[in-house]
Amino acid sequence: MPGAKPVDLAHLDRYTGGDSRINSEILQLFDGQCRTILAELEELAGSDANNKAWQEISHQLKGAARGIGAFDLGEAAADAEKTSAGAAYQILERLKRDSAAVHVFIEELLKHSV
Repeated sequence: MPGAKPVDLAHLDRYTGGDSRINSEILQLFDGQCRTILAELEELAGSDANNKAWQEISHQLKGAARGIGAFDLGEAAADAEKTSAGAAYQILERLKRDSAAVHVFIEELLKHSV
């Protein structure tokens, strides 16, 4: 969806009752979790010996991203989950791009909510 925001705040609001304080807290937690997960995926990429870990960690990112309304990132993680770790470099670049958009969105949102 061109022009769509990286995080669907209306989706998140359905779970938080629209409480901006709770939204900020959840988004901060997700931001840190996402960075950690991407670092783990980067370490696993390129080795088919790590397929199970790759799939589990991709699945974790998929659920977390979809939970906050970061649907593009969630779809990228769903695609990563179906990819072997040995062939992961292309999907890893997509995950990095989509997560960077989410990080910037969260950073800007938190700046303006203080």
